[in-house]
Amino acid sequence: MFQKTEVSQRQYCKKCGGHLMTNHPPLALVDVFAAMLPTLKFSPAVHVNYSETVLPMRDGVPKLRDFPKELGGSGEVVPDRVTKRAGEPRV
Repeated sequence: MFQKTEVSQRQYCKKCGGHLMTNHPPLALVDVFAAMLPTLKFSPAVHVNYSETVLPMRDGVPKLRDFPKELGGSGEVVPDRVTKRAGEPRV
């Protein structure tokens, strides 16, 4: 486990050192990488911290500026940051 801030504790595999999950005690939230659960049928319902995105996600899923209100965030929805490519219809 590595803890740089009070908000997050990164947890790693003892055998290979791979980053498995991140615990967020103040938020009562644990991020588990979906690849760690190979039989999980995952379908995202929301993107969090989207205001910091580098690549736009064009999937129709709501994007939040930070975290949902019930987890201590603003709950503010941000618009998709989509750039039109040549010859492509605007979404």
